[in-house]
Amino acid sequence: MENKPVEPAAATSPQAQRSRVETLLEAEARQLAHDRPDPASPYFAGDPKARVDRRRFLAASLAAAGAAGVLARPARAAAPLGAVEHDVPPDASKAQGYPLEDTSYGSRSQFETEVRTRFKTATPQSSWTFTPLQNGLGIITPSGLHFERSHAGTAVIDPTKHAVYVHGLVREPKKFSMRDIKRFPSMSRIMFIECSGNGLTEWSKPTLRTVQGTHGLTSTSEWTGVPLSTILNEAGVRGNARWLLAEGGDGAAMTRSIPIPKAMKDCFLAYGQNGEAIRPEQGYPLRLVVPGFEGNMNIKWLRRLEVSDAPFMTREETSKYTDLRPNGKAVQFSFEMEAKSVITFPSGEMTLDGPGFYEITGLAWSGRGTVKRVDVSTDGGKTWRQAALQSPALPICHTRFRLPWQWDGKTAILQSRCMDDTGYVQPTLGQVIALRGLDGPLGSIYHLNAIQSWQVASDGKVSNVHDY
Repeated sequence: MENKPVEPAAATSPQAQRSRVETLLEAEARQLAHDRPDPASPYFAGDPKARVDRRRFLAASLAAAGAAGVLARPARAAAPLGAVEHDVPPDASKAQGYPLEDTSYGSRSQFETEVRTRFKTATPQSSWTFTPLQNGLGIITPSGLHFERSHAGTAVIDPTKHAVYVHGLVREPKKFSMRDIKRFPSMSRIMFIECSGNGLTEWSKPTLRTVQGTHGLTSTSEWTGVPLSTILNEAGVRGNARWLLAEGGDGAAMTRSIPIPKAMKDCFLAYGQNGEAIRPEQGYPLRLVVPGFEGNMNIKWLRRLEVSDAPFMTREETSKYTDLRPNGKAVQFSFEMEAKSVITFPSGEMTLDGPGFYEITGLAWSGRGTVKRVDVSTDGGKTWRQAALQSPALPICHTRFRLPWQWDGKTAILQSRCMDDTGYVQPTLGQVIALRGLDGPLGSIYHLNAIQSWQVASDGKVSNVHDY
């Protein structure tokens, strides 16, 4: 449908916007301070000669301590989140490993430390956490690292008591329990979800320093559930229906209007994520998934669907989630997340060990369709080289790209731009600003899909810059 320009509601005050940026910067600084002493971290700031993997680092510590048997470890509480601390023998091939449990869930290695980071807001209930894109492998985001955005905390819901109500312009209002929903034929889809506020600090000037801060509000999972059309057809959508209201069962009662053609085309109700039940922070026991549309529309803890002949003009599509124009008006119902890409290595706050060979890698995605091409520049967009796309390259899904690079030790500006199968090409920041303008200390807020620039200085330090 055509986007609709509307008069905006009162905007967040400049003071509140500045305060939000300050808290984001403080949280990022704390995380960097934690990571920089660790030789295994991409943000290690010590002697490059000490940049070894965690196993070699621990082995060296063991030798220095003169231990004869096993390495003395701190209390098990020191294990990274999601891991269990185990003693490390000097040679694992000459010792029994720890036993298999009769019943267990599994944990990651104690040598892996990636975590989501909450860049602090005034309250941890209305807040968000960022996926560590800098450490990602392939395209799937582990469920425990998928970004979060909540407006009233993570709802705790008993699935045996949860139901979805369908009413409004339908032939027969229906109530579906989780048991009812799981009886319908299921489907699975690998796709990204992205908050439309991803990059909101980066309009006016480079602000956050890492790719986790600038782009970490996007993740890809395999989602499993039931097509929304199946549920709507059970209730019987009337001929004059044009819109659907989706409502969440959390304390915020999040609501968004969904066009009926989109609802019937490819939306679905997800109860599974990456092969297991959807995580509580992702909407357990049920969330709406709206492929390619802004994350806020993928209503979590879904409890109600109301069919209507007009949009509902909720708070989240009037005073929020609209795109400002230079004339002071805003575009409403700008749902699609357009083509976007970012280099994840090397990226902000990393340090290259010196001139030589590196592989540039990153992620590209498009809510319009499939990424068909990614070009990479090392000279600020003066020249471009086509990157290789790593399989699989799926519609509305993160796609990993790679490009070999021989760094000569001179200052370089790294950029990536993607093109999807509709022919849409990711714009420069200048092109986006020319269309949207800058309003207030942050500029706009939503749908920033501009080309990202990382500067590699002659000493190897990588920083977030604007170059367009």
